Amino acid sequence: MNFAPLPSVDAAAVPSDALVLDVREHDEWAAGHVEGAVHVPMSDFVARFGEVTDALAEGRRAFVMCRVGGRSAQVTQYLVQQGFDAVNIDGGMLAWEGAGRAMVTDTGESAFVL
Repeated sequence: MNFAPLPSVDAAAVPSDALVLDVREHDEWAAGHVEGAVHVPMSDFVARFGEVTDALAEGRRAFVMCRVGGRSAQVTQYLVQQGFDAVNIDGGMLAWEGAGRAMVTDTGESAFVL
């Protein structure tokens, strides 16, 4: 069987108005995340799949993110198999931070990658 390579994008190349789907756990999200991202932890992904499909219903591309890219790669693969336009953010939040991209917290404290 031939599998197509997983679509991925460099963190520095994610458009500022992109739909970022963050699949990290709650403590990771709380430490710091992309402003405006949709947070659906991978552990809740199947149960909350309806929220994800609603966000993607407009035909928007999902830029899927975790800490380093492993969990997001699994979610990206699943979304692509379901017919959605999804790409994995190479290197995840660590690459996002390394590229100097903005991060926020819900509390207003300094954001960091957990």
